[in-house]
Amino acid sequence: MTIAFRSILAASALAAAAFGVQTAHAQAIAQPKPVRISTKKTTIAFLLPENSSPRYEQVDRPWFIKMAKAADPNAKLIVSNANSSPDTQLNQAQSAISNGADVLVVDPVDGKAGAAIVNYAARNHIKVISYDRLIQDSKPDYYVSFDNVKVGELQGQYIAAHTKAGGHVMMINGAPTDPNAFDFRRGAMNVLGPLFKSGKLHLAYTVMTPDWSAQNAFTESQQALTRLHNKVNAVLAANDTTGAGAIRALQAVGLAGKVPVTGQDATNGGLTYILEGLQSMTVFKYVPDEAAAAAQLAVAVATHTKPPAGLLNGKTNNKMIDVPSVLLTPVVVTKKNLAATVIKSGYTTWKAICVGPAADGAICKTHSG
Repeated sequence: MTIAFRSILAASALAAAAFGVQTAHAQAIAQPKPVRISTKKTTIAFLLPENSSPRYEQVDRPWFIKMAKAADPNAKLIVSNANSSPDTQLNQAQSAISNGADVLVVDPVDGKAGAAIVNYAARNHIKVISYDRLIQDSKPDYYVSFDNVKVGELQGQYIAAHTKAGGHVMMINGAPTDPNAFDFRRGAMNVLGPLFKSGKLHLAYTVMTPDWSAQNAFTESQQALTRLHNKVNAVLAANDTTGAGAIRALQAVGLAGKVPVTGQDATNGGLTYILEGLQSMTVFKYVPDEAAAAAQLAVAVATHTKPPAGLLNGKTNNKMIDVPSVLLTPVVVTKKNLAATVIKSGYTTWKAICVGPAADGAICKTHSG
C-alpha cells in the first residue's frame, strides 16, 4: 500500500469518525446554565469586532450580558462594537479602562492590531481575555474560543467525503486579518493536503477573503470560475457569509446545488441555503456556550475568584506565548441533523429559516405548524 493511498484511507476514516462523534455530541446541545461566581462590584468590558456577521449583536452580546449578570449580579458591563475598525477598538478599550474596567474581553478586529490593546491594558494592570479570535504577538491572559483547527478539519472532511475522485476544489478562505481564518485553513489542509498531494483531489483555486465579505467572496468565486472554465467540483467556503458569495457565483453558471459547499456559524441564511440544497453543511459553534464561558471567566478574573472547575482546558500559541484557553467543540450541521442541533438547542427556529424557496420544501412544510 502506498503512502498516498494510506493517507487517503486515513482521511476517509477521520471523516467517518468525526461525523459520528459530532452527531452524538449534537444530541447533548443545551442552553448554558447560569453559574454564580461572585457578588462583588466589578466592571467588565466586552469589545466586539464588527457587524459583518449577525452573530455578534444578536447572539454574543445578549448571551454574554445574561451570563455575566448571572455570574455576578453586581457586575457593571461596558459593551462596544468596533464596526471593523482596529483604531476604534483600541479607543474603546482605552475608554473602558478609563471608566473603571477590571478586565477586558476582546474579540479583535485584527488579531495583530489587537496586541496594542493587550499592551495598553498591561501598562494599566488590567487583564485581557481574547475572545473568539486570538490576539497575536502579545501576552493576553486567557483565550476563549472554539477549536478552530477542528472547524477546518470538519469542513475538509466533508469535502473529502463528498467530492468525486479527481475533483477540483475551490477554497474561499476567511479574512487575512483574522488569525482564526488561518486556523480554519490549516485544519482543512490537515485533511485535504494529503489528497491534493496524491492527486485524489485537486486544489484548483485558493484565496483569503478580506473582511469576510460576501461581496468579496462572490467576486473571488466569479474570477475562479472564469479562470477554471467552471470546472469546479467542490467549494470549501470558510463560513456562511463567504459561502453565500460563492453560491451566488455558482448560481450564475448553473452549478449551485450541484457541488458541495461548506460553511460555518449556522447563520439563518446559511441554514436556509442548506434547506434549499444550495449549501451542503455548516459548522455549528454554539455561541451561547462561548459567551457563557467568557462571561464566567471574566467575572472570576475581575473578582479574583477561582474559575469554575474544568473551564480552562488547553493552551493556544499566539506566536509569543502559550495562552491558557477554553476550547469548545464545534458540530457539523446538515439537512439531516438540523432539527437535532440548531433547532433543538433553541439557537434558531423553523420560522426564521423556512423562508423563500425553502418554505416550500418538505422539511419546512412538516414543521410549518
